[in-house]
Amino acid sequence: MAAQPVRAQKPFHVVTPVLESLPLSKAVGTKVFMKLENVQPSGSFKIRGIGHLCQDVSGRAPPEPCLSPGGNAGLAAAYAARELGLPITVVVPSSSGPTPVRKLEELGATVEVYGKVWDDANRRAQELARTEGWVNIPPFDHPLVWEGHSSLVRELKDSLEAKPGAVVVAVGGGGLLAGVVAGLQQVGWQDVPIIAAETLGAHSFHEALKAGRLVTLPDITSVATCLGAKTVAARALECARECAVISQVVRDAEAVRAVEQFLDDERLLVESACGAPLAVLYSGRLQRLQQEGRLRTPLDSVVLVVCGGSNTHMAQLRALKSQLGME
Repeated sequence: MAAQPVRAQKPFHVVTPVLESLPLSKAVGTKVFMKLENVQPSGSFKIRGIGHLCQDVSGRAPPEPCLSPGGNAGLAAAYAARELGLPITVVVPSSSGPTPVRKLEELGATVEVYGKVWDDANRRAQELARTEGWVNIPPFDHPLVWEGHSSLVRELKDSLEAKPGAVVVAVGGGGLLAGVVAGLQQVGWQDVPIIAAETLGAHSFHEALKAGRLVTLPDITSVATCLGAKTVAARALECARECAVISQVVRDAEAVRAVEQFLDDERLLVESACGAPLAVLYSGRLQRLQQEGRLRTPLDSVVLVVCGGSNTHMAQLRALKSQLGME
């Protein structure tokens, strides 16, 4: 696909703030800067890459109807489609719950609920693309999506006084990881380690790293459903060969507890998927990586990508705590 028409248009994402978190800095022992992707128009970083891809689709003559699987990815696609005047159908799994369905319909999208997890919805989207001739907007596995996400790192280069000692991200399908790696390479920061966080039960990237090949999980058992890709993109494994990527897996309860702590500390409510990288910082895992010699000591500033998520609210947080026996 030609990317030139995309560059000629104003992007749908906004330049997000980079702020120091004093509580996280205290927990880690060095400055922690938050890249606040939760304030994007669609509620997450997804609008960067998916908006970029949707603009490419809209440049075709005539533009074709679109469809997209997934919650936050679907919201980003629906937002972009509305701005571009494109019809869109979003396929979501039943695990998404009613909140994303309502938000998608408010954006003018047609919503189909199919299957239990993201992989089921993705198969349905691919089937519709074949049978109906629609354009499928993949949530993470596309070069234009990665290119769009790379803008995040260019903004970091403009905001920070010095190169960070590490970047901490959540990994689901691997699109954000691929975008961060591309951005680091573009700005000459390819030697910055990336801490890739997942929850147990949605840890397909961790298993792929161990095996040295793509691994498909038998099921998604984590409550962090936005991390719920049974198989990561092949590009994610390539990224681990090109840059220093350190995989960390946390338990669901750790992620949910970190979400609650972050709400108290920073007055920001994020999804449990975002709780995975938060848990890495709150739990002392970074310090253990330093003790093991996998990160430098002393460590320069750390960047946390607050990936956000529009599909959470206080009632859901309480329900997750109850489900995990935390109350």
